[in-house]
Amino acid sequence: MSGQPAARCAACSLELAPALLACPGCGTLVHRERLQQIAAAATAAKQQQDISAELAAWRDALVLLPPNSQQHKQIAERIDVLSHASDRLPAAAKPGSSAGGRAGAALGILGTLALLGWKFKALVVLALTKGKLLLFGLAKGSTLFSMFAALGVYWSLWGWKFALGLIASIYIHEMGHVAALRRLGLKADAPMFIPGLGAVILMKQYPQTPREDARVGLAGPMWGLGAALAALGVFLAGGGLIWGAIAKVGAWINLFNMIPVWQLDGSRGFRALAGWQRGAIVLLIFASWYILGVAQIPGLSQADGLLLLVGIVAAGRALLERAPDSGDTRAFLQFAFLAVAHTTLASLHIPLPV
Repeated sequence: MSGQPAARCAACSLELAPALLACPGCGTLVHRERLQQIAAAATAAKQQQDISAELAAWRDALVLLPPNSQQHKQIAERIDVLSHASDRLPAAAKPGSSAGGRAGAALGILGTLALLGWKFKALVVLALTKGKLLLFGLAKGSTLFSMFAALGVYWSLWGWKFALGLIASIYIHEMGHVAALRRLGLKADAPMFIPGLGAVILMKQYPQTPREDARVGLAGPMWGLGAALAALGVFLAGGGLIWGAIAKVGAWINLFNMIPVWQLDGSRGFRALAGWQRGAIVLLIFASWYILGVAQIPGLSQADGLLLLVGIVAAGRALLERAPDSGDTRAFLQFAFLAVAHTTLASLHIPLPV
């Protein structure tokens, strides 16, 4: 027998089962005091116009309320309103905000350039002071340990310079997911690297709608595109072939993640698309594949097969899977843009370190 005393309702003293959220006798909420604290935190966040913090608070409250209660319905509606409002957050994050805004994301991507060392000291300082979110994972022992393990594997295969650039690209991609989760008030751990397979984010809370899922899923390739473009910029500025190779392989990795299957980023974005949007994506991908093939861009043969795979899987889902009645315009535009942009980068005629 357990030595713990049985929990009792604060209002009527009825003994409560551990999983109950409301007293079956009088209807009093079991977590009433905690819910009051959460409501106070949400109110304070609202007064500070911190949408992400308010979202996080109400999401914590939702799991403490009976699903069929009026309070649960009201808070779920508030979360939906705030979730849509998060798309309109200002470019610069507010002081104390947990979400880093679009400007924080863009500045965080510049962290890739830290590999250039003393030649770009001012840029490094800018990235470290404005892109604080990138430092979140680096403060976690589990992330650092797995990162160094992956670095050792890639180093043994391609040398330390390419390995370091590849690790930075993957890390930035994953932190894009973390930024989107935080923007939506969802909790997640820092990235965990899996040598040879990339990295993963272990979410503590999950997106509640296809629209939210698309925001989180496509944020990774979007940040990954920023990292690839940053590496390409260094390459074009005379930084050496290794930077071009980092940009090319980073684009390859992100394009692979755009395949709309299983739990890949493209699949999460595809869920939010209406039937006509899915059809338009398929047509765009096949048209891009055909046009780029006719143009015979040097190096395209290295990426057209992967783009074709994205298109084939997307076509299969468009034909066989029921789509939402109303799609998400932002997810549609992002998916189309990312597929073409990463294909273009992956098609660059740059020698790889093999």
